[in-house]
Amino acid sequence: MTKILLLSDNHSYLDDRILYYAQQADEIWHAGDFGIDVAEKLQSIKPLKGVYGNIDNQQIRNAYPEFSTFFCENVKVLMLHIGGYPGKYTSLAKQQILALQPQLFISGHSHILKVQFDSKNNLLHINPGACGNIGWHKTRTMIRFVIDGAEVKDLEVIELGNR
Repeated sequence: MTKILLLSDNHSYLDDRILYYAQQADEIWHAGDFGIDVAEKLQSIKPLKGVYGNIDNQQIRNAYPEFSTFFCENVKVLMLHIGGYPGKYTSLAKQQILALQPQLFISGHSHILKVQFDSKNNLLHINPGACGNIGWHKTRTMIRFVIDGAEVKDLEVIELGNR
């Protein structure tokens, strides 16, 4: 059983509530637009997997890929910052979903919290919203969940307050 904290779109903002939840996770996953100070702080707390976002500088782009695919226990994961969502995936997301056939697709960018099962591609799509204080979102959010073997479960939306 692996406890995951999933966040996106910090835009270099990190507060004590995010750090509190990060300490409770086994792994932290970041779907891009984090900023170098955020990446360094998070990876000092727990193992960090991530992808770069459109606002991330060259230092982040050198450390994290545009998209990442990996297994967490028995779940194949694809992570991409600008990925869209079921029925409206970006061309890169469509290409990678078809080629890699993940069970879990993580994206960020939109600042819109969304959890949706994609029956066409037989995968769960998660966008944790935005946990930073820049953007048009009103409430800062992130998600935690558990991967237990081949099962994604115990998904919880964490509201961090107003932007």
